[in-house]
Amino acid sequence: MFIYNVTINVEPEIRDAWLKWMQQTHIPEMLATGKFHEARICRVLVVEETGGYTYAVQYHTSSKKLLEDYYREDAERMRQDAIDRFGQKFVAFRTELEIVSEH
Repeated sequence: MFIYNVTINVEPEIRDAWLKWMQQTHIPEMLATGKFHEARICRVLVVEETGGYTYAVQYHTSSKKLLEDYYREDAERMRQDAIDRFGQKFVAFRTELEIVSEH
């Protein structure tokens, strides 16, 4: 099991619109690719020196191959949609996690 984790810092003026878009549009579209079976949005509680609000968005997938398929088939389009909507008012970085054990 793998998690595609996207950590995003959003500027205060877009936070509400961004959260609504994530919940109502972006995450449903990510799940609709068939590559992820679960997603969650977590607010990062550490206060960033640069300001804004930071979130970790986690997409769960069953295999590394599905994640690679996402990169090849969907990632560019999905990332561009966020840029088209919110411009330079957010910064994102991505991390791949492998679940070693769950308790």
